[in-house]
Amino acid sequence: MYGNFIYFIVVLLIYTTYRPGDEANFPLLQTLIYFACLTLGFALITGAQFRRLESVSVRMPPDRVGHKFDALLRRQTIMAIVVFAVDVYGLNLSYYTSIVKPLKMVPTLEAVVFLLLFMGHMALVWAMAHRLYRRLYRSSISCRAYVMSNLMFAVPILLPWFLLSLVSDLIYALPFDAPKQMLATPQGEIAYFLLFLLAAALFGPAIIQQFWQCRPLQPGIHRTRIETLCRNARLGYKNILMWPIFEGRIITAGVMGLVKRFRYILVTDALLAHLSPEEIDAVVAHEIGHVKRKHLLLYLLFFAGYMFISYTLFDLVIYASIYAKPFIVWLQRAGMDQTVVMPATFSIFIILAFLLYFRYVFGYFMRNFERQADIYVFDLLGTAVPLVTTLQKIAAASGQPSDKPNWHHFSIKERTDYLKRCILDRSWIARHNLKVRRSLLVYAVGIFILGIMGYQISFGEAGKRLDSHFYEKIILQELEKAPGNADLYTMLGDLYYHKGNLSRAGRAYEHALTISPGNVRALNNLAWLYATAEDVGMRNPGRSLQLAEKAATLEQAPYILDTLAESYFVNGFVRKAILSERKALSLATGDKRYYEGQLRKFEAVEKTLY
Repeated sequence: MYGNFIYFIVVLLIYTTYRPGDEANFPLLQTLIYFACLTLGFALITGAQFRRLESVSVRMPPDRVGHKFDALLRRQTIMAIVVFAVDVYGLNLSYYTSIVKPLKMVPTLEAVVFLLLFMGHMALVWAMAHRLYRRLYRSSISCRAYVMSNLMFAVPILLPWFLLSLVSDLIYALPFDAPKQMLATPQGEIAYFLLFLLAAALFGPAIIQQFWQCRPLQPGIHRTRIETLCRNARLGYKNILMWPIFEGRIITAGVMGLVKRFRYILVTDALLAHLSPEEIDAVVAHEIGHVKRKHLLLYLLFFAGYMFISYTLFDLVIYASIYAKPFIVWLQRAGMDQTVVMPATFSIFIILAFLLYFRYVFGYFMRNFERQADIYVFDLLGTAVPLVTTLQKIAAASGQPSDKPNWHHFSIKERTDYLKRCILDRSWIARHNLKVRRSLLVYAVGIFILGIMGYQISFGEAGKRLDSHFYEKIILQELEKAPGNADLYTMLGDLYYHKGNLSRAGRAYEHALTISPGNVRALNNLAWLYATAEDVGMRNPGRSLQLAEKAATLEQAPYILDTLAESYFVNGFVRKAILSERKALSLATGDKRYYEGQLRKFEAVEKTLY
């Protein structure tokens, strides 16, 4: 379930970070042929891999077969993601979907088409894996139920995303500017996302249980015991439901919902059939522990934390992509279109950041939250022995080794060992709870520090210095490809000027004028530099006037006439400076205070002369 969640998030990131080019990579027929061959090749390779494992599995112990099965399933899922990325970036399928009018009008529908494409690839993987899955886990689940159960695990993430995107499309379609302007800003996007995340967390469980086709647990001994347990824990809930995922053949339970009105306790048929009443109590107590320890709310905050980190470190991702030039050059040499290379590089950084956060940060807390839920059974039941026997039954039923590692759970052996340790010495319960509190404190401090860093990068002096450094690097990289571009040299001169490096700014402007003597911006900016430089050694009034007059003959703009007025002024032609500034003031629109101030300065000097 958690693996599928990660995979679908990665697919969404691949799609949403891609910007299709203005032209198709291949003609439509050729694109369809490539797509068909790619899909067919993927299906054939996947089928051959599972058949090969099935043929050799008869000579292996079950735990080793289980390990190889999981590894193969994971490998083919990653391969499905790679094939999807080739469909998006290599074949540029979105170029053709974007010309379909309904999809162009509602971008979310186009995204759904691509998600269905990936689901099709995943359905192929699960269908090929089904026969070996049945033999390995001694299951009678049908192929359709196996595929659909895996797909249904993606509902908790895909449904909120779909509603979030659809509402955004509607906002942009409505004839109201205020909501559009809000969503057009990073702050507005974040506020909208967080608001929707909260709404999804509150109301989503009611929709999700419908998608999963859950049904109320019938009155009887099982329901009575669960109700009594919840009452003893003072836990409010909406309903206790049968969870038909994988046709109810998995020994598991769950809880979802932040508030009582939309909170559901889920149990499977296998759980009720294979566990004793005391063991069922222990499993339900574990799920109650998640609620009582506020884990569901904390998961929501971790999602918000990822959004916050992504926003604050967004500029760093852009800077990192600049330093990925060797990788970008390699992609270009491999035949990838230049318009695709930078979005692809940016997507890779975004996906890596997501995987690192959820694998190591989110995964760390998930494992420790699960242990915290395990030890909550001591609070509610007074003993953890039934939970230990339950975990041992699950290990035996799964055919997997009990010490198999897991990124979001401790292994069953680690869980049972810790519970046994707590049975012998209850102080281990307090130790773990303290560990979780300290970890949350470290996380909060880390988020706070990253927030300060993000603010400095986005709005502070450190960010301005970084911007100028990387802006310079970008310009220099572009000049390597286009050394005869006068506009790039003018931009470089502007950058050096704002950094206070006037000598390098002057040389950049002069270089621009060597390439293009009529470049108005270079003429104007160099004239201003020579007229106003604080370093007296950099001033050149005569050259300034020459440049300013040439710029003014080419374009009569307020800022150019102001530069001409300043050049007249530093050369002693005060009357001409006044006339030029008056003309600049007459042409100016909007805020004219700067030009008025310049005119007062010139007129004040004129009064002292006469």
